[in-house]
Amino acid sequence: MLKRCSVASHCLGIESTADDFSVGILSFEGKVLANVISAYVPEKGGIHPREAARHHAEVAGKVLAEAFQRAGVKPQEIDVVAFSQGPGLGPCLRTGATAARALASYLGVPLVGVNHCVAHIEIGKLVAGAVDPVTLYVSGGNTIVSAFEAGRYRVFGETLDIAVGNCLDVFAREAGLHGREGMPLGAMVEQLASRGQTLIPLPYTVKGMDLSFSGFLTAAVQLLRKGKHSLEDLCFSLQEVAFSMLTEVTERALAHTEKSEVLLTGGVAANKRLQSMLESVAEEHNARFCVVPKQYALDNGAMIAWTGILAYQHHVTLPLEKSFVKLKWRLDEVPVLWVGG
Repeated sequence: MLKRCSVASHCLGIESTADDFSVGILSFEGKVLANVISAYVPEKGGIHPREAARHHAEVAGKVLAEAFQRAGVKPQEIDVVAFSQGPGLGPCLRTGATAARALASYLGVPLVGVNHCVAHIEIGKLVAGAVDPVTLYVSGGNTIVSAFEAGRYRVFGETLDIAVGNCLDVFAREAGLHGREGMPLGAMVEQLASRGQTLIPLPYTVKGMDLSFSGFLTAAVQLLRKGKHSLEDLCFSLQEVAFSMLTEVTERALAHTEKSEVLLTGGVAANKRLQSMLESVAEEHNARFCVVPKQYALDNGAMIAWTGILAYQHHVTLPLEKSFVKLKWRLDEVPVLWVGG
């Protein structure tokens, strides 16, 4: 039996779509009380889903305990449990879902399944103060330009193959950057790019409103292996061309929708060059530019908790027996009942 509260006050959110296991606790007023993240870092190469899921299972108890401690609330004060239901890596999603089901069942509170991509937009709106933006969501697993229209976040453009974050990471590993200085791969590329001076031609692939990065990446890696250009110039060119593609599609969506805000979120949002390019476009269209702070732009439990609150307040909950994960749950498949016209 679900516990009944006269006033619901706290939501716990669990994020586990990929390499991060995170727990966030928020008040229903949108105050972030805790946002604890534990990242799985592979010894080499990219994410190994089963190893990442094993990491999530091992750290789940510790991360939950730390979140409760930081938030200063007891488990019995949690009124809703939310979890990232998809899209994402199957083993990782299932680990987070199992933890969420167990916690919701033990506490006797409602369970809410959250779309990971919607959550990135909603936490961005909360912390950056955006109301109705065109959103560019760029990360290791996603590259999407979206905006709200007719009850859902519509996709105005997206990658046809790999995400831009994955593109930058693969190039960085090919260049032997992994493991240096403990920095994220994308940050290493950005640092080297700041010292580049020569723009090297690379494939610019925008197809209608969609983008393709696979051929672009192949060409960049081939140039890297030939050794005729400095790594600084290659990183500079990689960023300039990739970000120009992203900026073009975002600007087209902005012109079409006539929104008054541009929101940048996702792990790649921390890149200063991308921020600068998008800010210029926003200014040209008299739109306010908003960028999500790094701790909320990365995958995190706070974004799941906040979106869970929005859904719960509009009577969207999930029976335990129907709480299966959705590996390919698209952003534009989700009714967002809490957003006005």
